[in-house]
Amino acid sequence: MDRSRMNLPKGPDTLCFDKDEFMKEDFDVDHFVSDCRKRVQLEELRGDLELYYKLLKTAMVELINKDYADFVNLSTNLVGMDKALNQLSVPLGQLREEVLSLRSSVSEGIQAVDERMCKQEDIRKKKMCVLRLIQVIRSVEKIEKILNSQNSKETSTLEASSPLWTGQILERIATEFNQLQFHAVQSKGMPLLDKVRPRIAGITAMLQQSLEGLLLEGLRTSNVDIIRHCLRTYATIDKTRDAEALVGQVLVKPYMDEVIVEQIVESHPNGLQIMYNKLLEFVPHHCRLLREVTGGAISSEKGNTVPGYDFLVNSVWPEIVRGLEEKLPSLFNPGNPDAFHEKYTISMDFVRAFERQCGSQASVRRLRAHPAYHSFNNKWNLPVYFQIRFREIAGSLEAALTDVLEDAPAGSSFCLLASHRTWSSLQKCWSDEMFLPALAHRLWRLTLQILARYSMFVSELPELLETIKPKLEMIGFKNFSSISAALEDSQTSLSACVPALSNRIIQDLSESCFSYLKSALEVPRLYRRTNKEVPTTASSYVDSALKPFYQLQSGHKDKLKQAIIQQWLEGALSESTHKYYETVSDVLSSVRKMEESLKRLKQARKSTPTNPVGPSGGGMSDDDKIRLQLALDVEYLGEQIQKMGLATKDIKSFPALAELVAAAKDQATAE
Repeated sequence: MDRSRMNLPKGPDTLCFDKDEFMKEDFDVDHFVSDCRKRVQLEELRGDLELYYKLLKTAMVELINKDYADFVNLSTNLVGMDKALNQLSVPLGQLREEVLSLRSSVSEGIQAVDERMCKQEDIRKKKMCVLRLIQVIRSVEKIEKILNSQNSKETSTLEASSPLWTGQILERIATEFNQLQFHAVQSKGMPLLDKVRPRIAGITAMLQQSLEGLLLEGLRTSNVDIIRHCLRTYATIDKTRDAEALVGQVLVKPYMDEVIVEQIVESHPNGLQIMYNKLLEFVPHHCRLLREVTGGAISSEKGNTVPGYDFLVNSVWPEIVRGLEEKLPSLFNPGNPDAFHEKYTISMDFVRAFERQCGSQASVRRLRAHPAYHSFNNKWNLPVYFQIRFREIAGSLEAALTDVLEDAPAGSSFCLLASHRTWSSLQKCWSDEMFLPALAHRLWRLTLQILARYSMFVSELPELLETIKPKLEMIGFKNFSSISAALEDSQTSLSACVPALSNRIIQDLSESCFSYLKSALEVPRLYRRTNKEVPTTASSYVDSALKPFYQLQSGHKDKLKQAIIQQWLEGALSESTHKYYETVSDVLSSVRKMEESLKRLKQARKSTPTNPVGPSGGGMSDDDKIRLQLALDVEYLGEQIQKMGLATKDIKSFPALAELVAAAKDQATAE
């Protein structure tokens, strides 16, 4: 019997499954049970199945009682049925033979039609191929006729006739040539095309030669119409890059070779700046017409522009980079850091000025993505420059910190040369004579290294005084009060920075810790309607939140005093625990509101004879599991705080947090 035609009786709306699941062809018991367990517990599923089983039995009994008379009279009504069937067998057999014969005839007809259709399709393809070849021949003959007609006039070449008229003719030829290329590609592999290919190659060479001559003529005479026709023709035959390369070789390269000369740059104090100014003058003086025609200038009329070109990016800039790399190799030499810094700064100013000459933001993006742009930036060996500067600063500073204590130079705000040299080193890192934006991260690291080195020096000052005091006494030196005052002044200045540094460290530790503690917001999602077991251990996010504190205690105990570490731990834990208290409070409040809402909903459904939705068998509810999990997390946090050597009562908001989750835990276990 077809399952799709069977109608099962409808059950109550509270059933945890769909009755139509039993009628599916791919019904699987294991999959059905696992799917239902995602929504309800096994006890509730068993109760719903037993209820629906009773409904099925009742429906089956009603069905049998309804058609009971037909079941009883079934054998009586079938008397004589064999004779009637035998009488029908003969005409049915004849009908079957006629149908088979008709089917065979129809199949033969369909096969004949298919064969004719295949032949017609083959003929159509061959016809299209012949038409394309005819079009190729016609296009070749038409282009050759136009070229020959121009050559047969009084002037012997295309370039000698009217340039504007020649540009229009070339545009006609390019349009026809574009169609020729299309049909030639479609006819690839045909023997006739191989015979015509030399003629096509000749047309291509003549067309490109004519376009090059015409473009150069237009640039020489500053004829906008000729340039527009020529560039439009290049775009028609998809040769825009050839036009840009031609402009780069013929127009840009000679100018760059004339301007970029190493001897001239080195012979003048501002030779590099003068050279860059001349390079920037090239675009407004020599590329004005090209920019107007291609829409790269502000004054360009949108209707008359030829899109698809960017001469500044693809013609001018590559030639500038080529000239600088080939004719001015000393530009990128970092051996003299002061000269390198000056050259780099001037060069980057030139690059920004060149970008401002680009007509649009899209053009600037194309420039920055161009290989020549990356090549130019990579030529500057910034790591070597930084290493040279690093050795200068580190060597000077280390000499001041390790040699005999000396007084600071006259006019300095410091007493010791070491303090004076440290401050001057810090200033030098960020001075205009040394700073480069691309090295900001390295200079910041060097700044921190200088401060760390000076901090070690100051911590060694008292011991250093005891070391040098006997030596000074040997030479009759008596004025130790001035040396002690200088050392104390240095220590006082540095110690004044400790509170600010401590606050920043506490803030960073607190933010790192709370970035994990805020995962308490995910606890309801882990337990609500997931049928998870009752929690017995703390969540993993608590250990992750405490890792920064463990690292501080274990990794820096030899460098820092225990009192300082304890102070930082207490401050950071106080801030993060206060935020954690607010988070846990919000979670418990949300759980309570959800629980109250569900209770009101259950009370409204009490009059309906349905199975309960809550946990069966006396198990813990999802809300109580959430409360218990949060309580375990806070208890574990308190244990770890005590293992760190801290008292939980000294941690801000922790007593209130412990009291909050303790009440939630009592509520969960009581229910």
